[in-house]
Formats: sequence, C-alpha cells, structure tokens
Amino acid sequence: MPTTAVPARPEVTALTAPERRVLYAAGCGLRDAEIAKALALPEPEVAGLLGRVLAKLALPDRAAAIVHAFDCGLVVPGHGPRRQAAHPVPVLTPGPSAAAGGPRLLLDPLGPPQARLAGESVDLGPLRQQAVLAMLALSPDRPVSRTQLLDGVWGTEPPTGNVVPVYVYRLRKLLSTVPVIEHDRYGYRIVNGRIEQDVTRLESLTIAAEAAERAGDLTEVVRLSTEALALFRGEPLAALPGPFAELERLRLGRHRITLTQRKVDCQLRLGLPAEAIAELSALAAAEPLDEPVAAFLMHTLYRNGRRAEALSVFTRTRRRLAEDLGLPPSTHLRQAHRTILSGRIPR
Repeated sequence: MPTTAVPARPEVTALTAPERRVLYAAGCGLRDAEIAKALALPEPEVAGLLGRVLAKLALPDRAAAIVHAFDCGLVVPGHGPRRQAAHPVPVLTPGPSAAAGGPRLLLDPLGPPQARLAGESVDLGPLRQQAVLAMLALSPDRPVSRTQLLDGVWGTEPPTGNVVPVYVYRLRKLLSTVPVIEHDRYGYRIVNGRIEQDVTRLESLTIAAEAAERAGDLTEVVRLSTEALALFRGEPLAALPGPFAELERLRLGRHRITLTQRKVDCQLRLGLPAEAIAELSALAAAEPLDEPVAAFLMHTLYRNGRRAEALSVFTRTRRRLAEDLGLPPSTHLRQAHRTILSGRIPR
C-alpha cells in the first residue's frame, strides 16, 4: 500500500519578528495579558499574532506551540521569564544566547542529581549542599528564605550556625563562571536563565501529551510520553536528604506513573497490548509497592490471556508489601485478585 508523505512543518523562520516574539513569550509560559504587557501590545493583537503563528506552523493549539518553541531552540528549558505574581513582566528578547547572557548550569534532578557546566561534570559537594541547590532550582518562581531552606533540607533537626550561607557561598565558588544564586531581602533565588533542567522539558512534553490526547491523536500521545519518560534516569533526587527532596521524589514519581498510565492506555486503544504490558511491567518493577500500578498490570495481563502472570503479580506484590512495609494488600488490590480468580473481567 503506498504511503503518503507527511509535509514538513514550516520552520520558525517563516514567522515575522512580532510573531517570533509572541511564540517565544508563549513558550516561556506567559499568558496573553502578560505578553501584551511585556511587548507593549494590545491583548487582542497578541491573540491575533498567536493565531497566525499556529496557522503558519500548522500547530493545533497553544500547548503544541509551547513544545515547538522548545523543539526549535527558540526557548531553552529552564531559561526565560516565568510568571511571577510579585514582579513585573520583563521585556522579552527572543534568542537563548542573548537572553541567557552567558553559560548555563545543566542540572538533571530526574535521577541521582547531575550537573554539567561547559560540557564538564561538576561536583556539587556534600548531599545537603546539593539539596540546597535542588530546592532553589525547583522553586524558580519565588525566593526561598533561609528558614525555608533549613526546614526543607534539615527538617525538624536544623543545625546551629550559618550553615545555609556557607553552603550558598561554596556553591557560588564552585560555579564561579556562572552567577547562579542571588540574594535579596526576601531570600535566595536562582538567577533567571542560569540553570537548564530536564524538569522543564518534562513539563512541556506533558502539556503537549495532554493536548494530543484531547485531540484524539493517540500515536502522538505515545510518542510524547515516551520522550518524557526517557528523561527519568531512576529515582528523582536520589539520596538527597530532607523533606523537600522527599516531597519532590513523591511528586515526580507520581508524575512518572501518570505518564506511563496515559501511554499504556493509548497503546491498548491502538491495539498494541504487548508494548503496553512491557511498559507496565517495567513500571511495576520500578515501583514494586505501588498497588494501583500492580492492579492495572494484573487487569491488562488477564485481558490479554495471561491469567497466570496476572496472579503472579498479586503474589509478588503481596510479598513485597509484607516484607518491606509489614502491610497486607489493599482492598483495591485484593478486589483485582478476586475478580481475576472469578473470571469476571471482560476480555
């Protein structure tokens, strides 16, 4: 059967200068009113410019425009203005090299924290020092006070002395070629545009996947979800201490599970059960104590004629829950087990 070539999407060079500025601002996460203020344009004109951008680039909606702004390099993850209620919207100048004003620190929190500067790995020092930087990097829209850093990194047993300023001083010294951290009367914050991190890319891909799902493009959902999931290198912020890192691990871990479930659901709807089962099995291995994931895998295996494997998932999960947490399976997981035993799940 002959295939029809898909026309290439027009490049950003097809846009006029005002259209590029609006695309850049939208890619940075600004709303129409904020873009209008930053570019000194009437808000209806901003909406019209964005509409022309979508038409010229053959993009379905704003979410796709945000992703395209990242994909084409107009916006760099972790760089550019973000919405800040307490601060005026900055003047926008598209182009990462001009706006960044120098090199950026590449920080990857979607696994054991890694940092690179000018292509070289950077040793960020002790784990709590790394946790201070991670808390600042993952709080890009607000200053973080010394007290908040103590609570987030040390919890209920904060140290005595000036440990936070000392850690910040050491981080600034380690990253002396990039002015990463600034301080004002409200606390510490990351200098705008100085850190690039995969979490920003993860967020933009998730938004695009949600938009594709609403549009009914299941193949695109699978593609975007696959790209987003590939950003994870293991447990986010692995080994970093403190309540903030633990909450971020939970948040990002749940984000990973939601992405996988969306991808698997679309694979099943596309008639790709083998790929869906492989994806769910990998997730269950990575999250052995997550009972909803185990139940989802059990149902999927059974519906595809693999009853014995579905029951073995229950046995394995029940054993891990008992050994690691001293808990029996939840009502939800036991119900999935009983349903499979009774054969009531429609195939």
